[in-house]
Amino acid sequence: MIGLAHLKTRLAQYGAAWVTAFLIAAASILIGLMFADLIVATDWVLLVMISATVLAAGLGVIVSLLSRETLGTKLAVLLLGLLLLLPLMWAPIAAAASIAFFADRSIEYSGVYSSFQIGVSELLFPLEELVRSGAVFDSVWTLFQGVATVVGFISALANIWPILRRVLGPEPGSAPAA
Repeated sequence: MIGLAHLKTRLAQYGAAWVTAFLIAAASILIGLMFADLIVATDWVLLVMISATVLAAGLGVIVSLLSRETLGTKLAVLLLGLLLLLPLMWAPIAAAASIAFFADRSIEYSGVYSSFQIGVSELLFPLEELVRSGAVFDSVWTLFQGVATVVGFISALANIWPILRRVLGPEPGSAPAA
């Protein structure tokens, strides 16, 4: 069983972490502009903020794993944590990109931004190749067929069973229904 209240709490904390990372990164970059060039300030801030957001997400997952929640809830939190980690890491990057846009500068000169973009590309490219090769779709389709067959069989049996019971007659020793 999955504790929906716990999941809602963790998702709310995720949303708060995203907004906080965005705002702190934006404010830090703007403050850094008083002391350094945009690209230098962006590199300083992004390195710290990406690390901080990953640490915050990891701590949230660890706290859930150590809680008294059910195993299903813990697994759901772990899965959501993994799925939402990349978008959470994007929050400070989005702040830096927004500031660079309004400053009419190219963010691509930032070493941390470039490394993040390359890292994400290296992570997502094999997944994209797997999907485009058709292997994932074949597996999902086979899984769907298996699940649909089992569900269809159970549904058909549930609908046919009362008819079979009437056809076969009442069980011995039971009184006829009035």
